[in-house]
Amino acid sequence: MIDLHSHILPGLDDGSPSLAESLEMARLAVADGTTHMACTPHIVPGMYENGSANIARAVEGLEQALRRAAIPLALYVGADVHIAPDLPEQLALGSVPTLNRSRYFLFEPPHHVLPPRLEDLALRLINAGFIPILTHPERLTWIKANYDVVERLNAIGCLVQLTADSIVGAFGRTALYYSEKLIDEGRVDIIASDTHGATRRPPGLSQAVAVAAKRCGEDEARNMVLKRPGEIL
Repeated sequence: MIDLHSHILPGLDDGSPSLAESLEMARLAVADGTTHMACTPHIVPGMYENGSANIARAVEGLEQALRRAAIPLALYVGADVHIAPDLPEQLALGSVPTLNRSRYFLFEPPHHVLPPRLEDLALRLINAGFIPILTHPERLTWIKANYDVVERLNAIGCLVQLTADSIVGAFGRTALYYSEKLIDEGRVDIIASDTHGATRRPPGLSQAVAVAAKRCGEDEARNMVLKRPGEIL
């Protein structure tokens, strides 16, 4: 399986705090059947000032550590990109990374507040040639009152990525409800772990795939963790 959303790089955000933790996360991911992982630390202006250069360096460092530890996990550069008005320009300049230099990138709206003109920003990004992957809409607290925004973002060309733990109920009833609704409506393109640690939000996709398969069939569930992520990378 291929995991397109992880906070496995040590010390760059609220994910892994250390190399030892990152290696343990990698071991858990591999044991669960993950073979490829995009390293996607947060980019949040004023909070997590990450960019293409330092993320690429961190990926290289972790790759070397994985080789030394004989952990067979292939890594790719990416980022969990918080919305910003100059995002189309930053992506075009390459200062904010897409997933493995593709046109696809993780597009993270604020968790608790629906920002104004979110759809306008998404359209600008799409018109600039990029494809936003809307991260974990099922966990956004504003989804209840604004489900139509998610529908419209999907309709204009944003892909939808669910968190594996939401699908198995680990993020509570609301996230589970919207995970099931989005799967049943055929809106979900990708399942990813969004792992932040070895014990707190550990990696792993297999349980979620098994649960999703009961709603959308095994082939489609596999597409969410293998075919589509593979095509994106």
